[in-house]
Amino acid sequence: MSWTERRSVDVGALTFDVAFAGPEDGAPVFLLHGFPQTYDSWSEVAPRLAEAGLRVIAPNQRGYSPGARPEDVEAYAVAHLVDDVTGLMDALGYDAVHVVGHDWGAAVSWALTAHHPDRVRSLVALSVPHLAAYGWALRHDEDQQQRAKYIQLMRQPGKAEQVLLEDDARRITAMYGGSVPAELAASFVAAMQEPGALTAALNWYRAMGRDLDRTPTVVVPTTYLWGDGDWALGSAGARRCGEHVDAEYRFVPVAGASHWLPEEFPELVASEIVARTRG
Repeated sequence: MSWTERRSVDVGALTFDVAFAGPEDGAPVFLLHGFPQTYDSWSEVAPRLAEAGLRVIAPNQRGYSPGARPEDVEAYAVAHLVDDVTGLMDALGYDAVHVVGHDWGAAVSWALTAHHPDRVRSLVALSVPHLAAYGWALRHDEDQQQRAKYIQLMRQPGKAEQVLLEDDARRITAMYGGSVPAELAASFVAAMQEPGALTAALNWYRAMGRDLDRTPTVVVPTTYLWGDGDWALGSAGARRCGEHVDAEYRFVPVAGASHWLPEEFPELVASEIVARTRG
């Protein structure tokens, strides 16, 4: 079994669905999923971390947990997403944790680590580089500008939902490009088809600010993994990522890998997480 326990955790007025694995006295590792996924994106990574003695905590984040689905777009700004993670840490009794994030979960992880370094023991980011590096690429790199054009659709209320959900959400399924196992991909699609779920997930894009370049430098030990076949993230931002880490840093380009690193290369991802938690 990937998860040894699943339970609800309250943070203020919000209730998050959280999955757990590994020994309760193990070093805590928070796993933050991306779009359009759930905590089950880590289902092949989590047992490997548990076997290494780590305590794995994987929440369905704001909008993905039915009990944490506010209506206002502004409620999905990155600052609130970061507060959710620190709130979960407080609710579970952790002063500091190891943090791992993929896709949007990586964006939250970078912001969390940059603004609250005292709460983060180490960081492993997948696919999305430091937000200042990504912001630079969006402004200066034509390749990244082309790759990011899909975001324009995501930010259009109503139209994005219609386009993504029509024909039994075939375009969401197509996003995975065959890199996510079919059964797991189907579970992600089903989650996005729940009433209000896709709009909440898209609100992350709609609340996205233009201040990425102002994300502070990260000062905790960091590993960044990037697949050179990632359709959404090009090399320009990936290779500038380390310029925004003032600590021990490891860049792991994964040849032939797509955007979906946790599902496609769980053994590699887990090994890099374990190595980072052990310094």
